[in-house]
Amino acid sequence: MEGIGPDGCPASSLKIMNKPLIVHNIDVLNRALQGKITEVAIPYKFRKTLDLVGAHCPDIGVEEIDEDEILIDKSNAINRGTSSFQLPINSIVRGTSSNSDSGSISVELITYPWDFLAATQNLLTDVVTSTWISPNARISKTCIIEGPCIIEDDVILDDFCKVKGPVYISKGSLVGMCSLVRKSILGENTRVGFNCEVARSYFSGQAKIPHQNVILDSVIGKNVWFGGYSATANVLLTRANVKYQIDGQLADTGTDHFGAVVGNNSSIGAYVLILPGRQIPPNSSIQAGTIVRK
Repeated sequence: MEGIGPDGCPASSLKIMNKPLIVHNIDVLNRALQGKITEVAIPYKFRKTLDLVGAHCPDIGVEEIDEDEILIDKSNAINRGTSSFQLPINSIVRGTSSNSDSGSISVELITYPWDFLAATQNLLTDVVTSTWISPNARISKTCIIEGPCIIEDDVILDDFCKVKGPVYISKGSLVGMCSLVRKSILGENTRVGFNCEVARSYFSGQAKIPHQNVILDSVIGKNVWFGGYSATANVLLTRANVKYQIDGQLADTGTDHFGAVVGNNSSIGAYVLILPGRQIPPNSSIQAGTIVRK
């Protein structure tokens, strides 16, 4: 998907459980500091992030600063002053509860897509600790819900599907008949069709996977369409760590389970197999029957 990489951080605008990442971070810090955050300073070049904070946190002041004013030691994820926190913008803040004090806060840097995927998995464990189902969701009597999950308005869980938590399913989404969703975040209006499997994956929203699809350990951008019988493979035959190409060089992901990163507005044809650690750029069209090797 667009923007997760070493040279920029649109990751701050990706949604974590229906909040932009930057807003999630502010909320966690504000709870830990008992509502004492009064202002957030963001470098000029992250104008989109600055606008997100202004829109979602109207009670908190927003200041634009020059990047030269940032004092963070890049070898340390968090720099604490007597009256302020300085955090890299490409980070996820974790806190164990609404009553957490500042000492319980942890920060995970996001430089690469696998960092983001790992961080979202950790947040699922932190945040989704019990089951909440919107009264406006439609849950089939034959659906099985196992483990903690959050299921929002207008979600449909069809006959004989299974949701194995922790799982977060955003409003307007569908899990079709006989499908399995486990340890994943489904953004708004994600449509999982008949007899699919989605595991340990992040969907930005408005994606459609129609039938017999398998999406494993993957990051799926917004408005992505998969044809039937397509899959993201997540493990090498050698069981070695998966590698991912960045600027023409292969980077070690540090994990032996990693699927694909599929950019926004992409279309993946039927019977497509995406091998582990592959990237599909935004606005791509992959012809039916393709094995994506590069």
